[in-house]
Amino acid sequence: MDNTHGLKDAVVLVTGAGRGIGLGIGNAFSAAGAKVIFHYHSSQQAAEEAVRQIHLQGAEAMSCKADITHTDEVNHLFATVSAAFGRLDVLINNAGTYPINPLLDLKANEWDAVINSNLRSVFLCTQAAGRLMKPKMGGTIINLASIEGNFPTVNHAHYCAAKAGVIQFTKTAARELGCYNIRVNAISPGLIHRTGLEQDWPEGVARWQKNTPLARLGTPQDIANACLFLASPSANWITGINLPVDGGASTAPAF
Repeated sequence: MDNTHGLKDAVVLVTGAGRGIGLGIGNAFSAAGAKVIFHYHSSQQAAEEAVRQIHLQGAEAMSCKADITHTDEVNHLFATVSAAFGRLDVLINNAGTYPINPLLDLKANEWDAVINSNLRSVFLCTQAAGRLMKPKMGGTIINLASIEGNFPTVNHAHYCAAKAGVIQFTKTAARELGCYNIRVNAISPGLIHRTGLEQDWPEGVARWQKNTPLARLGTPQDIANACLFLASPSANWITGINLPVDGGASTAPAF
């Protein structure tokens, strides 16, 4: 374990931690000495395997299932965390969905599903975390937004709207919760590598690599590193920001 980030024994809940970015974030916080709760909705096997590997290393972790678009399940999730550890120091709101739907074909229920999974879940979990953190006067909440929250993308009207909402919600929450010494920040990832992405979307990957200053896809570790910094004492005077972690993609000119 590494206490470079000052997070040893911190209690950290990562939503959507059964795969991809969330799994990478959970593992990174565990490596930094934190006690990590791997939340999942459908990726039970991967979340439980991550916890098993952490236990083999002699560290503390647990997995919890919940549909965090529902208030009662969110309340149960946070009650479980409180019962197990007595507190919550860091919440990473990572869970979300990323479907593709042309605007004129987009059904209302498809819109609702994306808004709920990407924005409503952030509201519900932030509210529950804030209530746990308020009595101890301290905590950190990090919301995973997206560069699409600032840059429109074709066939992603629902996703772009949700992530723009996450960014503004983050700033508002930072204003309201700062008096309790609860810091709230957002991270906006760019295109993150996953297995099979180059085969599924070769032209998109090629365009990204050509037009991005650092000329590569991001990794879950890139996002985890940003989370570790924002959760650490090194960021104690940082709240209400949206940090793009995108290899410089946001510098692209409009013309």
